[in-house]
Amino acid sequence: MLGKTVLYVPGFDHAGISTQAVVEGRIWKLEGKTRHDYGREAFLEKVWAWKDEYQARITKQMRRLGGSCDWDRAAFSMDEVRSKAVTENFCKLYEDGVIFRANRLVNWCVHLNTTLSNLELEKIECTGKKWIKVPGYEKPVMFGVITSFAYPIEGSDEKIIVATTRPETMLGDTAVAIHPNDPRYKHLHGKFIKHPFIPDRKIPIVLDDIVVDMEFGTGAVKITPAHDPNDYACGTRNKLEFINIMNDDGTLNENAGERFKGMKRFDARGAVIEGLKELGLFIETKDNAMVIPICGKSKDIIEPILKPQWWVNSKPLAEEALARTRAGDVSIIPKTSEAEWYTWLGNIQDWCISRQLWWGHRCPAYLLCIEGEPRPDTSDSESWIVGRNMEEVTERANKAAGGKKYTLEQDEDVLDTWFSSGLWPFSIQGWPDKTSDYELFYPSSVLETGWDILFFWVARMVMLGLKLTGKMPFQEVICHAMIRDAHGRKMSKSLGNVIDPVDVVEGASLEKLHEQLYAGNLPEHEIEMAKKGQKADFPRGIPQ
Repeated sequence: MLGKTVLYVPGFDHAGISTQAVVEGRIWKLEGKTRHDYGREAFLEKVWAWKDEYQARITKQMRRLGGSCDWDRAAFSMDEVRSKAVTENFCKLYEDGVIFRANRLVNWCVHLNTTLSNLELEKIECTGKKWIKVPGYEKPVMFGVITSFAYPIEGSDEKIIVATTRPETMLGDTAVAIHPNDPRYKHLHGKFIKHPFIPDRKIPIVLDDIVVDMEFGTGAVKITPAHDPNDYACGTRNKLEFINIMNDDGTLNENAGERFKGMKRFDARGAVIEGLKELGLFIETKDNAMVIPICGKSKDIIEPILKPQWWVNSKPLAEEALARTRAGDVSIIPKTSEAEWYTWLGNIQDWCISRQLWWGHRCPAYLLCIEGEPRPDTSDSESWIVGRNMEEVTERANKAAGGKKYTLEQDEDVLDTWFSSGLWPFSIQGWPDKTSDYELFYPSSVLETGWDILFFWVARMVMLGLKLTGKMPFQEVICHAMIRDAHGRKMSKSLGNVIDPVDVVEGASLEKLHEQLYAGNLPEHEIEMAKKGQKADFPRGIPQ
């Protein structure tokens, strides 16, 4: 209307974790089957069918609301053009040394069986003893307590007391740390601990003035490097053994010892305490204020687990984003969001982009297995061949193999959804190809979005945009408030409080609203709760 050339591209995100979780829940609810019953390809066919159904529904909603989009340019994050962009993104960052492979602690969701980023976590605060419902357990699990127990010192009758909020992790302990200046333990320097359940494991007493506070507790800290972030750092400093005691399904593996092998993690917690009591090593359990990390999707308790994954070295990308923001290339509105922007980018950590899902962009990385040689280390970047297509992969594999026979195994993992969404401002214009749309419409002018995805999405778009195109993807970011229900809650399918905008346009009876609840994966008791909420908020339905 002002005579300017304007483009409004409608787009759809594949929402990797959420979509897979919904479809898995649906086939379990309707058929009593899992994705493994179908296999990868057959399961993905079901996901694509679900995606087509819901994309059509979203399109209808947008059209009914009067969205003046260029529908001929509709983009989906896993269509051919966007998939090409994701592959180019991975390969370019890998070739530049920004993407690397490493065996590090990750946030593991047992229920969804995948890694999560820190941004995908929520927290439960406990001021003391608290019972929490955990997926996969019939009875609630107790948190908000700390358990003290004694470790016997090798070669003496002496014991050293440690404390933990996760007793089952003592099965993965590889050290007890003390402060080098603590006079109480000077005589224990260089000594070893006897593990009460795993007699052939030799546990050293190490000196560490970072992880140990002499004034806190007994001044002795159990160290489980493979299952705790602070212990991981301590293990790295002191060159300790990293012993993973947990399978991906949340059961304990053979490293936990014969007595506990096969137990579910929180069942093992009680069993370890009982075992310590039998041996006279249990001291006490008392209330303890703590914060419990949970999965934002499944509400499962997050488990720190050591896994080889693909990572993005985010610091140099964030530094460039901060420099360009300070230079005025982009403005963040309101000011509160701008302050958070600077804080988050200034304290950014490496970004784990591997996800153990089937729905998403599969990593364009192939493990090079040389015939007659030991299986390569999957945590080493050098063990992998990365390429934009099989022709490029084969050429690079031939060179790396040096004439030896080999096989290639593509990484089973897919990439974090935000790794593709972060390309959106330029991938919708045809990047990495230099199309006329790219030349005309990139960069854009204004991004209007919710403050809750400022870091999930906006920061990634800025960092990747600057790295891959050299341009700030937009000049202005306007963060709107979050749309909530009448009770101040975020609208969520898991709460059953989402409102279909078409129902607002056309009207919907209370009975129709109730029926819509059954189309999702809500358990029966949650459907009944959602019905009560609908009845209270819309006793006569939604008027036209």
